[in-house]
Amino acid sequence: MSKNMISVLANELFEAEQNRVQISPITVRESIALDDAYAIQLENVRRVVSMGHAISGKKIGLTSEGIQKQLGVNEPDYGHLFATMDCADGKVKTYELIQPKIEGELAFILKADLSGGNVTVQDVRDATDYVQAAFEIVDSRIDNWRIRLEDTVADNASSGRYILGGKKLNIDEVDLPTISMKLYKNGKPVAEGRGSAVLGDPCIAVAWLANRLWGYGVTLKKGEVILSGAFSVAPEAKKGDTFEAEFSSFGEIKATFV
Repeated sequence: MSKNMISVLANELFEAEQNRVQISPITVRESIALDDAYAIQLENVRRVVSMGHAISGKKIGLTSEGIQKQLGVNEPDYGHLFATMDCADGKVKTYELIQPKIEGELAFILKADLSGGNVTVQDVRDATDYVQAAFEIVDSRIDNWRIRLEDTVADNASSGRYILGGKKLNIDEVDLPTISMKLYKNGKPVAEGRGSAVLGDPCIAVAWLANRLWGYGVTLKKGEVILSGAFSVAPEAKKGDTFEAEFSSFGEIKATFV
C-alpha cells in the first residue's frame, strides 16, 4: 500500500472518531496487509501525540476464543492507550463514542520497560509493578463492527476508554489464569470468564504484545497501563447502562454509561 493511501485511510479513521461516524470496512475496499494496518495506526498515534495527548499504555485485544468468534477474527490485535481514555471516576461519556462494548480484564502496570523482541513470561512478571482489575470500553469506527484483523489494527485496535479497579496486587500474590470474573449489566449476569481465557495466561498475552510491537519499533514502557485481554465476550453498552464485574482476589469494578 502506498504511503499516500496510508495517510488517506489514517485521516478517514481520525475524522470518523472525531465526528463519531462509522465508515465502511477498509478490508472490503482496499488490499491491505497487516503491516499497512499498523502503519495507519501509528500515523494516527503520532497525530494524537502531536496534539498534546500523552500515551498512557498499550492494549492487546481479541485474546479470548469468545471475542474472536464474536468479531470473526482469528488472532489478537494491539493498540495504544491515551491518558484521555482513562475514566477514573467510573463514568463513561457515551456521547463521545460510537458503538461501545465493554470487556472485563486485567491491567498490568509496569515498573520497567519490556523490549527487545524476546520477552518471556518471566520478563513480564519481573517488569510488573502490580496488577489491577479493569474494564476496557472498546469502540469501532468501522460500520456495525464488520471488522477483520486489519480493520481493527488500523483503527487502533478498536480502543475507546478504560477504567482501572481500586485494588492493586503484586503479581506474585495471585495465580492469574485461575482468576474468575462475573459480569453484570444493570444487575443481571451477562458473561463470565477466567484468566486462562487470555491465551492461557494474561502474562503470555503481555509477552506476545511486547514481542509483536517490538517489530514495529514500539516498546512497552515503565509506568504504562497494559490491558491484557478480555475474559469473555463483550456486551453492548448504551447510555443509562451500569456494569459491574466481580473478580476473585481483585474485588468489584463498576462502569456507568452517561
